[in-house]
Amino acid sequence: MVSITAQIRKMYARYSEYQHLLIILLSLYLILTSSWILMGRSLRANASLWDMTHVYLGLLTTLLACLFLLANCIRGKWQQYFPWLLGDITQLVRDCKGVFKGNLPVSGGRGLFSCVEGLGMLLLVGVGLTGSLWFVLQGSSDALFWRNYHIIFAKGFIGFIAIHILFACLHLLDFIRN
Repeated sequence: MVSITAQIRKMYARYSEYQHLLIILLSLYLILTSSWILMGRSLRANASLWDMTHVYLGLLTTLLACLFLLANCIRGKWQQYFPWLLGDITQLVRDCKGVFKGNLPVSGGRGLFSCVEGLGMLLLVGVGLTGSLWFVLQGSSDALFWRNYHIIFAKGFIGFIAIHILFACLHLLDFIRN
């Protein structure tokens, strides 16, 4: 008989294969529908389908973003995405200098691509946590405070997505060249 722990590991392994894609699809939906949301201090009693799906899919995305960050930080992998926390910025500086000379950054390691991915994970978690606090504190004056931060983090995350797409294209170009 298969233990519950083994079943959980098997389910998580299957989920982790699709984790990145699921976060992309949910983020895309949340970004594309965000301009249709009519929320201020609280979710209205007669909230639209867009408001409701944005809030509840946003809460789900927050959970997935936290799990994604955790999965990418366990067993010392955090050092790849956040080498500056160790004071190790040598590959990052080398990649940045190379970009100004027209060279593509190296994929993987502790360089520019990895650091940007780490910042993207933090931005996504920031969007989710500020949105969650906005939801939890709805109706209070603090809700608008968290709403403002939620919008700031969301705009930062959208900027990250543009850079992430550019870097993915550069990575493919580098792959094709070699």
